[in-house]
Amino acid sequence: MFGAIQRNSLPDLEVSDEECAYGTCKKNEISHSRDKKIRKKTVYPDSPTLGEAKDTEEAEAVNVLRETLIADSLLPAILDDYHMILKYLKAMNFNMEETKNMWINMLKWRKDFGADTILEDYKFNELNEVRKYVPQGYHGIDKEGRPIYIEILGQIDPKKLLRVTTIERYVKYYVQEYERTLSIRFPACAIAAGRRIGSNTTIIDVQGVGLWNLTKPVIELIRRMQEINTNYPDTLCQMFIINAGQGFKMLWNMVQSFLEPKAKSKIHVLGTKFRSTLLEVIDASELPEFLGGCCNCAEKGGCMRSDKGPWKDPHVMKVLSSSKTKGCISRPGSTREGIIHDSGRCSSSEDAFVHRNHAPKSTALVPDHLAPVECKH
Repeated sequence: MFGAIQRNSLPDLEVSDEECAYGTCKKNEISHSRDKKIRKKTVYPDSPTLGEAKDTEEAEAVNVLRETLIADSLLPAILDDYHMILKYLKAMNFNMEETKNMWINMLKWRKDFGADTILEDYKFNELNEVRKYVPQGYHGIDKEGRPIYIEILGQIDPKKLLRVTTIERYVKYYVQEYERTLSIRFPACAIAAGRRIGSNTTIIDVQGVGLWNLTKPVIELIRRMQEINTNYPDTLCQMFIINAGQGFKMLWNMVQSFLEPKAKSKIHVLGTKFRSTLLEVIDASELPEFLGGCCNCAEKGGCMRSDKGPWKDPHVMKVLSSSKTKGCISRPGSTREGIIHDSGRCSSSEDAFVHRNHAPKSTALVPDHLAPVECKH
């Protein structure tokens, strides 16, 4: 849960020695080789933007920082992205010097950790075993097209987790999933939604969680994840903490006083009556049954194992992996008339049917057979 909150938003915890519009789940899996193919192109494919106006002052700040980074040889081509630079500026309240230092630290961390190639290089073979003791994963999209991340914090078993993996290996998996989300899930969601997607919606089930859960290995894992999060600013849109009992509320009262107002405003702590709130932002077809939705992903072994989303649709992934339409979006399953091009970045712009800056506002790119479905309760 704390993985979604910036490190500087939480206290340093001392360690005592005593202590994610698809209504069905696709059967097609995106292979490791396809991940690798996409990754070779760029680390963070620039998510498409349909007629999205840029704030003049923000754009000027991005340009100034970008020129500074280029002049100091601090902007690798694979990281040269307007929205990525903007995230760092926002994280540092547009202080140029502090943002530049944060950027430099990020570059050093990526090099030391091997983040640029972790999708190809790292094999987390124990994932199926880990999921038994850390129920978490991406499942579906919210009504705005953002991926939904779900974690059942109350069912995490740290002792059993450390029997099948180590903190070091789990942290590498954590980074790998961050990279997969930024380079594959967000762009795939953008293709499906027809607009830029750069953040997720998170649901954390904290039933049974309290201060007693903060054991030594848990605190160490939280500390490591907090350190990593500084390198991925502003990737959380909103968080819903559900099934919050008295035990968790004691923990939350301790934590929330350290949160910055911006971070705190994104977090909604709910009790057991959370279904109507979740359904305001997520279609029932995208929400697992155990959270009040109507999806069960039976053919995938359950929602928490399905990794359901646009990134599992072969039409979407074909567009994402196609170097011919880099910088463009395309209606999955359609002919070339459905392609929306950016003439400034796309090699196929001369064949464009409609320039993306002139695209209509409602351009959801979801195939009819994958449109959300209603369910009854």
